[in-house]
Amino acid sequence: MSTSPFKGKWICEPRFADILPKDPYHKQLEPPRDNRKHPTELCNVHTLFRRRFALNKKAGRYLLRFSADDYGKVYVNGVFVGQGPTTGFLTAYHFNEIDITDKLCSGDNEILIHAYYQGLINHVWTSGDFRSGVIADLIAPDGDIILSTDEAWECAPINNYTTMRVIGYKTQYLEDYDSRIPPAPFNNAALRVYDDIIFRSAPTPMLQIYDVVPKKIETLPGGIFYDFGQEITGTLQIHAIGQSGDTIRILCGEETDNSEVKVRYSMRCNCEYDETWTLCEGENHLDQYDYKAFRYVTLIPSAPSVKIEKLTAVIRHAPFNDGLCTLKADDPILESVFCICKNGVKYGTQEVYVDCPSREKGQYAGDMTVTSGSQLWLTGDIFMLEKGIRDQAHSAFIDKGLMAVMGGGLMQEIADYSLQFPLLLLRYYGYTGDKEFLSSMLPIAENMIAHFEKFAREDGLLDGVNDKWNLVDWPENLRDGYDFTLKNPIGSGVHNVINAFYIGCVKNVEEIKYILGIPYKKKSERLAEAFNRVFYRPKLGLYVDAEDSSHSSLHSNILPVFYDIHPKKSEDSIGSFLVKKGLVCGVYMSYFLMRALCRLGRFENAYRLIVSTDENSWYNMVREGGTTCFEAWGKDKKWNTSLCHPWASSPIIILIEELMNVSLDGTVGEHRFPKDAGRIEMTIPTPKGVLTVTANG
Repeated sequence: MSTSPFKGKWICEPRFADILPKDPYHKQLEPPRDNRKHPTELCNVHTLFRRRFALNKKAGRYLLRFSADDYGKVYVNGVFVGQGPTTGFLTAYHFNEIDITDKLCSGDNEILIHAYYQGLINHVWTSGDFRSGVIADLIAPDGDIILSTDEAWECAPINNYTTMRVIGYKTQYLEDYDSRIPPAPFNNAALRVYDDIIFRSAPTPMLQIYDVVPKKIETLPGGIFYDFGQEITGTLQIHAIGQSGDTIRILCGEETDNSEVKVRYSMRCNCEYDETWTLCEGENHLDQYDYKAFRYVTLIPSAPSVKIEKLTAVIRHAPFNDGLCTLKADDPILESVFCICKNGVKYGTQEVYVDCPSREKGQYAGDMTVTSGSQLWLTGDIFMLEKGIRDQAHSAFIDKGLMAVMGGGLMQEIADYSLQFPLLLLRYYGYTGDKEFLSSMLPIAENMIAHFEKFAREDGLLDGVNDKWNLVDWPENLRDGYDFTLKNPIGSGVHNVINAFYIGCVKNVEEIKYILGIPYKKKSERLAEAFNRVFYRPKLGLYVDAEDSSHSSLHSNILPVFYDIHPKKSEDSIGSFLVKKGLVCGVYMSYFLMRALCRLGRFENAYRLIVSTDENSWYNMVREGGTTCFEAWGKDKKWNTSLCHPWASSPIIILIEELMNVSLDGTVGEHRFPKDAGRIEMTIPTPKGVLTVTANG
């Protein structure tokens, strides 16, 4: 990992130049190291940085290497060329490289960067730390750096953003914009005194960004209603003509309602997309900065003098080719479930695997367990998984037990999520066969296990893991009555799910050592014996939730099968119990449930869950109008449900790996679909190329 790939220096607006940065990192249940209050006037700061220069253009590629803190959008000679960087820890920060050859000309040129510093502590960026600015190099075809950020650059504040209203979990500022405010003059940019960010050694790929037009436009009594046909992630571009002081109210939402404006802009997920654009005299153009998750838009002009010329959405997400992974089936329910899961992953994979692209926009490790598997099959692109693994591994500098949110400034720890880290390593290895990467990550996994061993009692089981949240499942009402108090921090006591994840984690690390040819002492067998002695009830043929409990939840019987630590004589009783219970868990835990059913050879039961039409089902999301998979089984199943949440995309993984029987290395076995499922045909990107596989055909 290089300290800096840049010749350029960090430049910033002068107000930020010599502020001592705050250290934003600490364990969740410990206080921040620096309690300085963040002044409001240094929040929600938009700044333009520019450099004008003469160029004798030569044959070959010109690359612009850049990064920004928190974020930047880059324009070359007035044309947008890209944005970034990916959120990341300050000790493993990201940067981008853009080929700008066709945007440059011989003669006078201009590079302009619209940088943004948010100043909030949230899942999105590492912000609120007083670090702000941009850094860049222009690289000529011969490899020489011919331009860098330095004192010769200029900067100007953008004063048109007039509100300080925050939505979500302090996720983003709304963008009330006043076009009447004239551009501020450019002055010399300042050098940032504290240049302490450490960069990764290689650039990250750029987002895929493109325009779409509404599928439907309807005139309302007081405005215009737009429907983009499905949930999307992006910003709006609007062209309008009006008089100075006229306004356009901009309402966005995931749903419609029966109000006059037709858009439910006060959304279920705790985001209220209600913004106002104030026009200057004549022609106006609005290009929003920060993205939203929405399907519908209503524009409400303040006066008849306002004429809305055009509205488009600028969609953004990680690279995604819709044609790589496809499904055609006789069963329309199966097709619709696959479609909403695919769309959820498409729009929910941004610079990171976001939990949702609205309320939080953060990368959670447990969400990544599901989303990375789906995204890998849908795209055949290993980069996002590798990056996610590196992000989680790097969080060990905060705590060796690993963090739950990777890259953002919000400090959150979830024990269940940390213990799934080796699952990601084995997924990566299964797809790539890369032992070198596996070996480099092994010490992170071993140190993580050592962290949890501190909570082990004499028989090896964990008792009172109280420095991290014990989740089990989310939301709370979908824990199937799990009989253990899960306050954060928890008290003493030995409960099932955290110990099952722990033993599975130990087993996974033993498997990694076996793959790498590293000798090891097999601890998992002794731990599994203790687990079964404490939690398994032979008379029931089932597991209970806690050492002193008599309650058997779905969750307590999923993971022993998932990790193959259950007594073999219990397979019928546990299998029947899982089938009878069905989807009484959350969408996140459904991944482990369907895997467990398949481990027991109950492939038909897993398939029936995917195509179920019950109240708790993926089809219920379709029935409720979803075009992307939801955070919960239905809109009212959680108090703040996001309608785009890719952690609900587990059917993609189960369909491909278990039912179509395609291995991570691209090997195809005999399918496991029931005959009455009808013909199913899939194209699937694998390490062996894009395959077409069929079932019942």
